[in-house]
Amino acid sequence: MKDFLKYVLATITGIILLTVVMAILGTISLVGLAASSAASTQVEDNSVFALTLSGTVEERTQDNPLAFLSSSVTEELGLEDILSAIKKAKDNDNIKGIYLEAGIFSCDAPATAHAIREALLDFRKSGKWIVAYADSYTQGTYYICSAADKVFLNPQGMVDWHGLAAEPFFLKDLLAKFGVKYQLCKVGKYKSAPEQMTADKMSDANREQVTAYINGIWKVMLADVAKSRKVSADSLNAYADRGITLAEANEYVKLKLIDKLMYTDEVKGEVKKMLKIDSDETISQLTLEDMKNVKGAEDKGDKVAVYYAYGDIVDSETAGMIQDGHSIVATKVCKDLEELMNDDNVKAVVLRVNSPGGSAYASEQIWHAVSNLKAKKPVVVSMGGYAASGGYYISCAANYIYSEPTTITGSIGIFGMFPDVSNLLTEKLGVKFDEVKTNKYANFGSMARSINADEMALLEKYIGRGYELFRKRVADGRKMPVAKVEEIAQGRVWLGNDALGIKLVDAIGSLDDAVKKAAQLAKVDKYYTGSYPTEDGWLESLAATTSKDNYLDEQIRETLGEYYQPFAYMKNISKQSAIQTRLPYFLNIK
Repeated sequence: MKDFLKYVLATITGIILLTVVMAILGTISLVGLAASSAASTQVEDNSVFALTLSGTVEERTQDNPLAFLSSSVTEELGLEDILSAIKKAKDNDNIKGIYLEAGIFSCDAPATAHAIREALLDFRKSGKWIVAYADSYTQGTYYICSAADKVFLNPQGMVDWHGLAAEPFFLKDLLAKFGVKYQLCKVGKYKSAPEQMTADKMSDANREQVTAYINGIWKVMLADVAKSRKVSADSLNAYADRGITLAEANEYVKLKLIDKLMYTDEVKGEVKKMLKIDSDETISQLTLEDMKNVKGAEDKGDKVAVYYAYGDIVDSETAGMIQDGHSIVATKVCKDLEELMNDDNVKAVVLRVNSPGGSAYASEQIWHAVSNLKAKKPVVVSMGGYAASGGYYISCAANYIYSEPTTITGSIGIFGMFPDVSNLLTEKLGVKFDEVKTNKYANFGSMARSINADEMALLEKYIGRGYELFRKRVADGRKMPVAKVEEIAQGRVWLGNDALGIKLVDAIGSLDDAVKKAAQLAKVDKYYTGSYPTEDGWLESLAATTSKDNYLDEQIRETLGEYYQPFAYMKNISKQSAIQTRLPYFLNIK
């Protein structure tokens, strides 16, 4: 028995030691991997930046140190990384051109595709070339790739060019089958966010605004492609009506949408001609991942901070929704902005906003933090795909606001939407309730019943005050009379181009334009940018990548596709603030 215990203890000790050693070796390996990935990439002369347009684009992405081991369903690209890589390629003398290879590619908003396209056009201004190729172009990838010097297509491929459509869907009747309904209290004729849960079709007001911004986005796309391809906008519009998506490939050449039909290996020959190298030589290529580690311009002068605020606006970490993988958490953002305010090395701040809104309370807290920051140093807003409702709330206090032409903004309104599950509980499930209370409103919000008329009247007053406050914040920030704000408020959604005319934004421009303006307001000649909040370390990224919830969520996202967002919205509705400043449901622009 004594020997048995001795061997058992020795075995256990050995297992523990082995585990510790393996953990140490694993940590060393991971550190080495992280360090090697952070090493600077050397760019050979006569190189090409090969940008593959495949996967989904978000405002920013978190580095994954074990990407090669992950079971990721779709590749996520960061707009920040793409724009930075294009700029580095423009400034690096060893990089002669960009090769775009289009695949299945999805941007989070039309303005994101526009930002990439504008960066490519800026690259061409340096005298360098861009070549684009696809087996088939989606409408989004064709829009981006039309900025290239040469656009090539597989001889058996197609160009999807069909126009734009928005197809919102409504869940009221589905919820009713389970005995669930939503009670609504809102301010704003155009505030249509709750319609998805409370109606079975678009309201007239919502149809009016959706028609306006869909046509506005299409008009920008037509104008941009027309200029690059030297085809009239009227012709491009007619092509969409003719259904050229299903035309023969050689028809695209005749219509000047494509320069030439060729296979992949033939495209390589064209690129080699552009590089002026022999056909048997190898093309020196850099991927987007390589470009992350290519050195950019040296940090000289004063710092302009670029703070990224993207996703749904929530009160706290626990209230964060999973629908886009990232949230604007008020408690964290306020703390971060205070640190930037007190950092003497930061001379100005660009707030990069890409948000459809969210919690009204959280939006007010961030507005306050932006106002405090503005009192000490210039704040310039750069609007991304969305800066609407709560996204506009947190923007309106800035010194200056830039928007993309197709940014979706405005939506100055507020609503409260309250789930009523009493019928589910009492009629469907047979749960019975009784009550004893000391005061009239003691059981306000009870699951046992609907909100009554007296309670709804109180809510309407409360939400009305919230709308008045939102409207005043805009009036003060934009230096407009409240009555003037009311004319363009009522929850109405505006495109960036239209928002310029009604003074909701100051100029149409890119993130780079916003940085230049911030430096100008801070009166600094030489400057560099720093991105905030700083990204998580590789260990935190690894933990996020390997989490069970992240994996399952990704599988659901892949399965549901465009229907994922409303699923996530319903799944997490109990975590949201009841009072919301949010865009009209999910836009589903196709």
